[in-house]
Amino acid sequence: MMIIKNRDTIRVTFLGTGTSIGVPVITCDCPVCLSEDPKDNRFRTSVMVQVNNRTFVIDCGPDFRIQMLREHVSSLDAVIFTHEHRDHIAGIDDIRAFNYVLNKKIDIYATEPVISAIRTEFPYIFSDSRYFGAPQLTIHCIDDQPFSINNIEFIPIRVLHENLPVTGFRIGDFTYITDASSITEEEKEKIKGSKVIVLNALRNSHHVSHFSVGEAVNLLEEMKPEAGYLTHLSHFVGLHEEVNRSLPDFIKLAYDGLIIDV
Repeated sequence: MMIIKNRDTIRVTFLGTGTSIGVPVITCDCPVCLSEDPKDNRFRTSVMVQVNNRTFVIDCGPDFRIQMLREHVSSLDAVIFTHEHRDHIAGIDDIRAFNYVLNKKIDIYATEPVISAIRTEFPYIFSDSRYFGAPQLTIHCIDDQPFSINNIEFIPIRVLHENLPVTGFRIGDFTYITDASSITEEEKEKIKGSKVIVLNALRNSHHVSHFSVGEAVNLLEEMKPEAGYLTHLSHFVGLHEEVNRSLPDFIKLAYDGLIIDV
């Protein structure tokens, strides 16, 4: 199924690296929220993955429109969802711009609970008397089995966001996991051997539904990728440059607009 070859570069663009309320936080006057370093400004978490001239976005939250404009994205093959929280699905309506320009429906991939939540949150998209300006989507239901989009294989990785199932994804040597607080040993086997791993790290102290920075670092040290990146960061993590200096050499905080090739 998988046609990614060693010579095929996977380009990953971090569209957003912030938590559900973003950074800066409205009304907050902490040093991170007042920082003039653009790397401390974080939209809601999402990544764009480009391989073999195909473009995929994992999650489209409320900042999706401005993320697409900022990165000058002109083509979109599919949107893949990790879970149903609004900071990961709220931008669905802005998919319609791609419908107009590309003159096609856009494929979306998600588990059955996520698809159900999308139908509930955006009923006008699926109404029998569909509003003309609603996004045009082709829905694909996924489970824990690998699936293919345009001959590119995606391997789902099941994690828990406290008690909520969330899906991470491995594409070739790149693994992306957000909104996780635990991963079973069985699912870790799917991650092993990845050259680049992205993990969420909400804050420095323990949190019931997210890895902390320390927990994410420990897991990356266990998995031993060539490079690890932390995402879904709150302002409680600290200033970007200061935190980076405290991390192991192969681990960095991701930031909005960061591009890496795998």
